[in-house]
Amino acid sequence: MMSEPRADVHNSDMPVLCQACEARHRGVCGALSGTELLQLSSKASRREVVPGTELAADAELTSSYANILSGVVKLTKILADGRQQIVGLQFAPDFLGRPFKATSETNAESATTVRLCTFPRAVIDRMISETPELERRLLQQTLNELDEARGWMVTLGRKTAAEKVASFLYLIATHINPESESATNVSFELPLTRADIADFLGLTIETVSRQMTKLRKADVISIENNRHVTVPDLERLAHRASI
Repeated sequence: MMSEPRADVHNSDMPVLCQACEARHRGVCGALSGTELLQLSSKASRREVVPGTELAADAELTSSYANILSGVVKLTKILADGRQQIVGLQFAPDFLGRPFKATSETNAESATTVRLCTFPRAVIDRMISETPELERRLLQQTLNELDEARGWMVTLGRKTAAEKVASFLYLIATHINPESESATNVSFELPLTRADIADFLGLTIETVSRQMTKLRKADVISIENNRHVTVPDLERLAHRASI
């Protein structure tokens, strides 16, 4: 028997909501057929959360998963004495949650206004067992996150303060907008405060501010209202980040 074709925008079975979804093609839902998307969308719900909203807590029982449609989510670990470390950032169309495990391994909090498409864990777990392509997509995202984590270990362990700040800005510039990968001129709002950036990079707030000022004076970036960043040439920024 021939397998059912994967979803595309011309599939009449596809829910209208999914046809207009920015994250569908690049996200895990791109592995589903129109019929499967109909089944999933009947259980899904969309919501928008403000910055600082807790989306998952470390060691908390997971009851749902979500696709990030827009915005930035920060992942943190908190030590017994209350100290926090940002261990990762997630962007659209990342999958928020940890399949095959009953509890969360990190705290997840919205760093910006975030739009989510949320679905019950039981529904996704069942579809994973029935849809090899969905399982493959989730595995691919996991491997991508592992590669990025290893790359970030190099940034934290070997790069200078200047290279760390440039690497952070390059990360945001190339991930905050899924279409920005092919752009040369990118603008964005910083999703983290200076304190969070310092925490993420293992630097002081003063060092972060000083290095961003140096990048601005060198015309590698421009900054407006202390948060709005424009990168006129991604290659120049990548060079500063030693990428």
